Amino acid sequence: MSLVKKFATVGSGTMLSRVFGFAREMMMAAALGTGPVAEAFYAAFQFPNTFRRLFAEGAFNAAFVPLFAKEIEANGVAGAKKFSEEVFGVLFTVLLLLTIAMELAMPFVIRYAIAPGFANDPEKLLLTVELAAIMFPYLICMSLGAMMAGMLNSLHRYFAAAIAPVFLNIILVGVLVVAWYGGYDGREVGLALGWGVLAAGVVQLGIVFVAVRGAGVSIGFRRPRLTPNVKRLLWLALPAAITGGITQINTLVGTAIATGQDGAVPSLNLADRVYQLPLGIVGVAVGVVLLPELARALRAGNRVEAANLQNRSVEFTLFLTLPAAAALFTIAEPIVRVLYERGAFLPEDTLVVSEVLAIFGIGLPAFVLIKAFTPGYFAREDTRTPMIFAGISVAVNISVALLLFPSMGAPGIATASAVAGWINATLLFTVLVRRGHWGSDAGLLKRAPRILVASALMGGAIHLAVSYMQPQFAPETPFYIQAAALAAVVAGGMVFYFASVFGLGGADMGMIRRNVKRKQGTPSGGDQNNDPV
Repeated sequence: MSLVKKFATVGSGTMLSRVFGFAREMMMAAALGTGPVAEAFYAAFQFPNTFRRLFAEGAFNAAFVPLFAKEIEANGVAGAKKFSEEVFGVLFTVLLLLTIAMELAMPFVIRYAIAPGFANDPEKLLLTVELAAIMFPYLICMSLGAMMAGMLNSLHRYFAAAIAPVFLNIILVGVLVVAWYGGYDGREVGLALGWGVLAAGVVQLGIVFVAVRGAGVSIGFRRPRLTPNVKRLLWLALPAAITGGITQINTLVGTAIATGQDGAVPSLNLADRVYQLPLGIVGVAVGVVLLPELARALRAGNRVEAANLQNRSVEFTLFLTLPAAAALFTIAEPIVRVLYERGAFLPEDTLVVSEVLAIFGIGLPAFVLIKAFTPGYFAREDTRTPMIFAGISVAVNISVALLLFPSMGAPGIATASAVAGWINATLLFTVLVRRGHWGSDAGLLKRAPRILVASALMGGAIHLAVSYMQPQFAPETPFYIQAAALAAVVAGGMVFYFASVFGLGGADMGMIRRNVKRKQGTPSGGDQNNDPV
């Protein structure tokens, strides 16, 4: 299977999840707007969700996958099964103890770390604590699920791990439908969503567990012991967790600061949902697929293939994220209006969320490039260097957010996140080049500037189109007209972009077809280092 097809497999599952996520956020915006229940839910959910990304996705995609792949190659499936059971025993025990400790400390943690700005509203603070207590066990399900997803990715079975997150949004959409028809008040909707998150965690864990058994690896429980392999995993996982979850760390910090202003937390989360669509489809797909493929090439001593994988992945991210960033920056307001402006979500909310979304669009390429650059370190079992850069990024994010939030509100936090993302991406790339782990690639150097120009041209074109169609996007215009107008602008922008990028030489259909058909380990003709994805 070619690299592009693997990206597509993971990306398709992520896209389906994001589509249902949009449905969920649209329904939540209509039901709760940016009011106190929405603030409490988003702040509470951010807590376990950040832990999940730090200790599950970040740590295990970075540390567990290469070690599990080594066990398969060295000792076969039996050795990999033993290793996974050793890890499972330790992981489950640690997660259980962490969950118990956090449940006991939840009022203190929420009050002083997660939502300090809610201190002046005891009712909102109490609801946030209650929701966080309900949802925190979600961490156990998702961390164990991330471990099993890492196993599936190492076994080249990407679909189950990609499709499992869809069920979080399916279940929450179902909860909102029941709440709508049941006439629930705001607080009841928030509590129902909290229990829905926990139920979704159980379902997602069940899906990947069944898939792992179907792949021929049945996991039993072993008494937790710090074996040499487990110690090696933990040594790699701690810095990898911080590095892999840098975007989530910055988001958590931003959420804590945003609790100081009414409506800022849901405004950030609703904008985050929109830009997570391209970030999830491209960034997550690249990060999930590239790490095991790069680790395998380096273990085989195939540096040419490793360099090709890295350059093609960056080219792939630029090809898709630069036009997405241009679109988010130029037409953020009509996007937010069509998606959210109804029910409790008011026109003034649209202005704030669209401003946040436009700023997130500026940072989008950086967030995706981080996903493409970090496997270059993780595959070489260097998790310390990206962790240092992540720490620098967090420090920048906190400093800029504290500086800008008093005057700008939620857009100030988005600006801090974008600045921190670009600094992190720049540091990662610079050190890879200096170490000789990123070779010069003629194809990437030729096509990247042309992709940038095509994206800028498309951004200008859709800006003019929206300006011309302003009556169709007015707040008083019926939803179906706004939606049709936005769909026309997006479709027209896609046609314009592809015509521009191919016309300028930023991409070539013939070489793209050869890459899609290329099998693993098979060079595509004599231009292996210059083929685009």
